[in-house]
Amino acid sequence: MIELIDSHCHLDFVDFNTDLMAVLNRARDKGVKRFLVPGIGAQNWQAVLALANQHEGVYPALGIHPYFLADFDDSHLQLLDEHLAAGKGIVAVGEFGLDKAVDFPFEQQLQICKQQLLLAKHYDLPVILHCRKAHNELIQLLQLVKLPRGGVLHGFSGSSQLGIQYIKLGFKLGIGGVITYPRAVKTRQAVSELPLASLLLETDSPDMPICGYQGQRNEPVNITEVLQTLTQLRQEPDELIAKTNIRSFTELFLS
Repeated sequence: MIELIDSHCHLDFVDFNTDLMAVLNRARDKGVKRFLVPGIGAQNWQAVLALANQHEGVYPALGIHPYFLADFDDSHLQLLDEHLAAGKGIVAVGEFGLDKAVDFPFEQQLQICKQQLLLAKHYDLPVILHCRKAHNELIQLLQLVKLPRGGVLHGFSGSSQLGIQYIKLGFKLGIGGVITYPRAVKTRQAVSELPLASLLLETDSPDMPICGYQGQRNEPVNITEVLQTLTQLRQEPDELIAKTNIRSFTELFLS
């Protein structure tokens, strides 16, 4: 059986409160053995850390996502600093980033994003980034801060040209359910052309359902469908893609 890693899934969300073990077992039965769970705000960091302590193969990351800034307080950055200083098996800072579709002042988003980038640089950790309609600004920030460990641009849905800009900055691209939709022509073309070592498989469970499952809860087991689609688009063996994915994940988050 091919071994897989879901490099981005929110197993701490309430969507999984009643059947998390069944969700994990379904994934493991299909070869998905490891899971990276990114925190999205101070309110869920303890839950993410607890998951990692309770379940084998679950890795925690902590960040402040632009979707959840309504209750933001400067003390949250201090608390994040304290968590990172304590270690606790945290493999990345994230999920955080920039989002112009969010009803929160963009200038303040920039500052909160920059502070998290600086924390990642200080603790020599990679980052997990969210970005919507703000790639120019995010790329400028990354060029300014110059992260030694790079990171991953989660939920990549852009062109080859955009992907190359992030790859040149030392980033991987998170590839999920988007590519299973035939209408995503630009992104499907991009993932067929970009370097395989720069792609990381992810589901973003419980969100971003794969094609044919719209409106349903997404699960890590569906990463097998993402792999199948990527295999078709790249015309490469699934074992090659899976092994390269594990190597890229290990080098980015566990080295």
